[in-house]
Amino acid sequence: MGEKVVLGLSGGVDSAVAAARLRDQGYEVHGMFLELGLGGEEEARKAAGELGVPFHVAHRGQAFEQTVCAYFAGAYQNARTPNPCIVCNPLVKFRALTELADELGAPYLATGHYARTGRDGEGRALLLRARAKKDQTYMLYRLPRETVTRCLFPLGEEPDKDAVRTEARGRSLGVSEKPDSMDICFIPDGDVPGWLARRGAALPPGDFVDENGKVLGRHKGLHRYTVGQRKGLGVAAEGRLFVQALDPVKNQVVLSLHDVYRKTVRLTGTHYIAPEFAANGPFSCEVRVRFSAKSDRATVYPAGDTAVIAFDEAVRAPAAGQSAVFYDGDIVIGGGFIEDAAE
Repeated sequence: MGEKVVLGLSGGVDSAVAAARLRDQGYEVHGMFLELGLGGEEEARKAAGELGVPFHVAHRGQAFEQTVCAYFAGAYQNARTPNPCIVCNPLVKFRALTELADELGAPYLATGHYARTGRDGEGRALLLRARAKKDQTYMLYRLPRETVTRCLFPLGEEPDKDAVRTEARGRSLGVSEKPDSMDICFIPDGDVPGWLARRGAALPPGDFVDENGKVLGRHKGLHRYTVGQRKGLGVAAEGRLFVQALDPVKNQVVLSLHDVYRKTVRLTGTHYIAPEFAANGPFSCEVRVRFSAKSDRATVYPAGDTAVIAFDEAVRAPAAGQSAVFYDGDIVIGGGFIEDAAE
């Protein structure tokens, strides 16, 4: 039996194929299901049985509630647009994988994320973009380098998800036809306003205003809107309206007839997987301002745990609460949380 690896086994097709590949490569694979009180354990347990790997359950419901759900609700209450996976990965998911790996004496961690790892010329671990369009490094940029050093991402070289699903069928895995999860795991119906309301975290209605402060109508609560939004506003105008800004102090949604573009953005909570890029001051790179967005050329000006990004060309609708992630080619440098425009 080869070296041990603890793999996050969710009960989905990606993690099941990742486990099968690692087993074929000679690793002693241990599957870990992250129990958050959201269900899914039986599917993961069944997958472990089909794969013939030991199955472990990590109960992290309380940590998930305190670290991720509370963060998510608080961000919306402060007129921000959060991404919970970015907080969950380093503070809950990979922490649980690391703790079990240490307990079992396993040198490696693994997940079904579409990402890769490598080493630079000095032997330092690097987090690298996946080959597939479904690159998920945006969600992983806050991992500590010491965690990345231990990570294996068996799906990182795959061109697309279809190839993984085909392989699952070929292996006769029961999860091969399981649909992809498209929503936030703790809000499976996608109704974020409803979830916030049930927690008592929904915000009250207020005014839609134009950029001069003229009242245009009534909004349904700041948590229902994000910068750049143009659908579901319900305000008549001479042209298409866009959410230009959210003002939590005045409880106003500012609308305009022109789309939202920013050339400079301020970040807080910056984290560098590859801190050597920022060691000597400003650096040029590519930046993604949301998970689905393309990368844009920019210069980053680091200043402790804050930074300012100056884009070569203005980018559309960078929203407070989302992350801006820095890349040098395929290398993930790091990133931070978007605060506001920095003009």
